[in-house]
Amino acid sequence: MARKTVAAALAFMAGAAVAVTAPTSAQASAPGGKDVTAVMFEWNFNSVAKACTDELGPDGYGYVQVSPPNEHIQGTSWWTAYQPVSYKIGTKLGNRTDFKNMVDTCHAAGVKVVADTVINHMANASGTGTAGSSFSKYDYPGTYSAADMDDCTSTITDYTNRWQVQHCEMGGLPDLDTGEEYVRKTIAGYMNDLLSLGVDGFRIDAAKHIDEVDLANIKSRLTSPGVYWKQETIGASGEAVQPTEYYNTGDVQEFHYAYDLKRVFNGEKLAYLKNFGEAWGYVSSDKASVFVTNHDTERNGATLTYKDGANYTLAHVFMLAWPYGSPDVHSGYEFSDNNAGGPNNGQVKACYTDGWKCQHAWREIASMVKFRNTAAGTAVTNWWDNGNNQIAFGRGDKAYVVINHEGSTLTRTFQTSLPAGSYCDVQSGKGVTVDSAGQFTATLGANSALALHVGAKNCDTTTTPTAPAPATGASFNVNATTQWGENIYVVGNNSALGNWNTSNALKLDPSSYPVWKLDVSMSAGASFEYKYIRKDASGNVTWESGSNRTATVPSSGLITLNDTWRN
Repeated sequence: MARKTVAAALAFMAGAAVAVTAPTSAQASAPGGKDVTAVMFEWNFNSVAKACTDELGPDGYGYVQVSPPNEHIQGTSWWTAYQPVSYKIGTKLGNRTDFKNMVDTCHAAGVKVVADTVINHMANASGTGTAGSSFSKYDYPGTYSAADMDDCTSTITDYTNRWQVQHCEMGGLPDLDTGEEYVRKTIAGYMNDLLSLGVDGFRIDAAKHIDEVDLANIKSRLTSPGVYWKQETIGASGEAVQPTEYYNTGDVQEFHYAYDLKRVFNGEKLAYLKNFGEAWGYVSSDKASVFVTNHDTERNGATLTYKDGANYTLAHVFMLAWPYGSPDVHSGYEFSDNNAGGPNNGQVKACYTDGWKCQHAWREIASMVKFRNTAAGTAVTNWWDNGNNQIAFGRGDKAYVVINHEGSTLTRTFQTSLPAGSYCDVQSGKGVTVDSAGQFTATLGANSALALHVGAKNCDTTTTPTAPAPATGASFNVNATTQWGENIYVVGNNSALGNWNTSNALKLDPSSYPVWKLDVSMSAGASFEYKYIRKDASGNVTWESGSNRTATVPSSGLITLNDTWRN
């Protein structure tokens, strides 16, 4: 949680404390070849379960991170989930049974579960929580009383003062005395409860506000003291508490990674990324949890967001291709109000509806998860750049990626270490042939990427000749994200556009994905109405929202329509 926002709480398991043992060396990073976590921010537990089955498992995600499951203050704002009331499992996202069913379903899909947990503080409010518990500030009956809070009951004002940071209140949130035996026992009890439900790891919110010695003691009490966890430590320049202090207890979130990706993709040169990672002053790769954005930083402007278009998308392609840290892919929802919670109390009826962005399922992001899994353990090879914003690199003899973050087309013969053969570009779905010298020639549109790996060779290499542009008509260009098996079509009120019959709608070309394109011949001067639709593999149709779009064909040439899909 960022310094000025509220943070999440942990739930409580009543019963005897686990005996204290000597601290166990923490899991250095997410185990195995699947180290990508989908962070399903504000998704309810039933929706997460469905995503594990439908997308996360098949796409190769190793983990899913879920929002805090403990009772918290009531309200529609997202940050209410970060003000704990008790350690009961019960929120608008689901109850204990829903949570357990989600864990079991995700495990069946091959996806491990990380719970977002905050053990630093309690709620700065009074009333009744989401599971029916009454409470007031400093008094949470059955869980904590004022005696369990730190002595400092004023707000942190000096982040260069270690004692203040770890003993005073973050934004007025009552700070737990994690050096106290009862508090340590209670927190460990909650985490053991989650472990008993099958949870595989934890995100420790506001970790820098807790002394590392306290965290080590709590972790030593767990039934699985070597469990994977990652800690929110931020590491702002000049602050007293820094991420490297927390290596003993687990991974740390490397915020500077995301800050620098924003700066580079927004206004510097991708060529600078050639030594991205520890050489930039970051924490050790085997301790780093990295991301393009998270729920705090997409709201405070510190990192790229879904509103940044190709910069955001290509930053994800790079992160998943580059061998540093363990990546998180934030999957959230559209917002204009920074306080707005997830639509429909976290129920995701379908991706790309009701404002749910489903970044985890975007083709250019999801396709890179298996790329990363395939390339695991290999170093960067065959780096190339044009000195500006066109780069390419391999991952040994397992994978190769090209990113064109310029406004013009890139055509080049690329040198790889891949075995000769036919490959599928997982970004576009088009075939690429690597010759016996490890070379291939490709053309990339502006702000697009190409990615090959040895696990994706079954691709239809048939190419369709490009039709000449019509003399008059419309050039449709729409930015629209899709899942595998989905395509974008245009339909309208004349015969050229199918007369509103979705069976006759015209399929757009995804070669410049996420921009879909098609030139359509129509009579000069013709005025027409049109809309875009999405069809899945079963032929189910989803219309974009809003009123019909309108346009008029010029007397000569094409009218160029640059649109964005309306959810």
